[in-house]
Amino acid sequence: MKAPDLPVSTERPPPALSVSSFVSSFDRFAVTPMLVLIARDLEVSLAASVTAASGYYLAYGLSQPLWGLLSDRFGRVRVMRGALLGAALAGLVSALMPVLGALVAARIVAGACFGAVIPTGLTYVGDTVRASVRQRALTDLMAAASLGTALATGVGGVIAGLLHWRVAFLAPAACALACAVALRSLPEPPRAAGAARGVGRYLGAVLGHGWALLVFGLAFVEGAILLGVMPFLATALEHAGFAAAVAGLAITAYGLGLWALSKVVKRLVGRWSPPVLMTVGGAQLCAGFAIVTVHVSLPTVAVTALLLGGGWSFLHSSLQTWATSVVPEARGTTIAFFASALFVGSAVASWAGGPLADHGRYALLFGLAAGAAVPLTVVAALARRRYGALSAETPQPRPE
Repeated sequence: MKAPDLPVSTERPPPALSVSSFVSSFDRFAVTPMLVLIARDLEVSLAASVTAASGYYLAYGLSQPLWGLLSDRFGRVRVMRGALLGAALAGLVSALMPVLGALVAARIVAGACFGAVIPTGLTYVGDTVRASVRQRALTDLMAAASLGTALATGVGGVIAGLLHWRVAFLAPAACALACAVALRSLPEPPRAAGAARGVGRYLGAVLGHGWALLVFGLAFVEGAILLGVMPFLATALEHAGFAAAVAGLAITAYGLGLWALSKVVKRLVGRWSPPVLMTVGGAQLCAGFAIVTVHVSLPTVAVTALLLGGGWSFLHSSLQTWATSVVPEARGTTIAFFASALFVGSAVASWAGGPLADHGRYALLFGLAAGAAVPLTVVAALARRRYGALSAETPQPRPE
């Protein structure tokens, strides 16, 4: 007989949850420095090989509403464990695929499965950490994910360059299997009363909430600017004559910057308001892409990657904290749609940027990203300020 769900109250993410987020991020970013090698090995264009990344991101994003509804209905830990088992199998298949079409199909499945991990982990934190310290806990979870990003872009490129790009798909697959086993000991937070009545009320609560829709729109644009364009930093270096391993090591600055500056954000939460944090993060995104718009080299790409990591730490952590609070009665569904918007935006941008990269038009690609970061930052900061003002007056503001 199954034991009842246990009440959970934490100050930081459980270790098994942090490791799972690390593995999910590693798998998502390992392909970045490998795109040129995949194109050469499978004898396809770079624009074609980018579909291995954009297909992954699209599946990662589109699967989010399903994972969110399932986690609200059946529980956070159950969903994460099942998804990790699926991701392990898809990662193994990815390493064996002989042609691009089959590889893209396997990566789509892997993206859909790994897509459950971080958003459901964020929801778990939202369920178990009180609001006053929640952004600090979310920042800890993001720091674990950022280490996965840093190792993926660096180690992934080295493995692909020195061994083979297929080997880089095997490591996260094995780790996903281990995480699925480790999560067995993680207590399930209690679900909201009436969770068994169906999913329609969750969808209605989220999709009928004006502030939630605004946050999803901001996440879409942020994903397009950052996650959609950032992979092209590595391909820009490889087009300039650098090896995949070297390009990957340069992009490692993103993960390192994210990890280091997430610690800074953790200290600033409560001292700086969310709109200020968003403004600082958006300014880093704009400055980072502006640098490589002017010139692409190892130093400029490393500095840009560092700034993008800082931008993610300041801007994204503030957006995702907002997302955990905007519709608390359907938190899993809200976070799922938030992540869906983020990664659908990244998939659209990577697909649209592929032809520009194939023709070496990186200045235009990075310039567009720098320009788009300005309105994103202004709208996010002003909207968050307005939301905070209304929240002080009424518990659940809903704009017309």
